[in-house]
Amino acid sequence: MADIVNLRRARKDRARRDRETEADANRRRFGRTRAEKSADEDAARRAEAAHAATRLDPEKPDPEKPDPEKKD
Repeated sequence: MADIVNLRRARKDRARRDRETEADANRRRFGRTRAEKSADEDAARRAEAAHAATRLDPEKPDPEKPDPEKKD
């Protein structure tokens, strides 16, 4: 025979587990030291600089492409 379950208690237990899961995620997300935060910022800055270094410069015209503003 199945166990009798108090629905109010089950709902509260589930809410408590959900809150604990969210709290654990927040601890990992926001509970970092200043050194960890600055290391992440430095890594993001380096990644952005590397990405910017590989961008094509839109001001330089491509010699193989015809200029759309130039009319012959």
